Amino acid sequence: MEYISLTISIIAITMSTITFWLTRVKKGNVKMTKPSVIFFGPDGVGNDHKKIFIRTLLYSTSLRGVYIQNMHIKLIGKSLNQIFNIWIYDDNGLVRGSGLFIDKSGISSNHHFLLPKSNSNFKFIEGNYDLEIYVEVVDRKPKKIYEQKLHLTKDQSDEINNNSAGVYFDWTPNMQAYQSHIDRRPKVDEKIDDYLKFLTLTKPEK
Repeated sequence: MEYISLTISIIAITMSTITFWLTRVKKGNVKMTKPSVIFFGPDGVGNDHKKIFIRTLLYSTSLRGVYIQNMHIKLIGKSLNQIFNIWIYDDNGLVRGSGLFIDKSGISSNHHFLLPKSNSNFKFIEGNYDLEIYVEVVDRKPKKIYEQKLHLTKDQSDEINNNSAGVYFDWTPNMQAYQSHIDRRPKVDEKIDDYLKFLTLTKPEK
């Protein structure tokens, strides 16, 4: 009887230790689901400034959760290695990404990645691309959490660069592939335009 009581006590202590480690000690990693849509194009109609947009769910691999302090996209193509480092996401309205807590249940949101104003002449060219998504967790170096190969046709790149059109890559589960199409009238994101104007107006003078 004493051995049974001792065994139960050891099991209880072990379970408590494991639970404490999982919830209080173990640091989780950030992962994301395959984006339901990826967009290459202008940041609004009549705007030459280019952006990449995705819709995805971010989640933590641990119960403890993690704090994201930044995200960016690296777009790699022929003679191209461009970083889209201005991160804006939906949080009861569009906000500049500067801190986001992700737990195990995750957060589904729209994410916009823009170029700095100094890269206003950037063009999406025809060819194959590797799209890489990075997250920067507090006290950790940026880490790649997703990679996707995409292709832009000549017609698509011409539409983006010459006619301010956009190209959507929609995930089709039955085909397990992205299907792309041109949208010659992409939705104007006035909130982002206003937000970027606000950043410009409030930028401290040198």
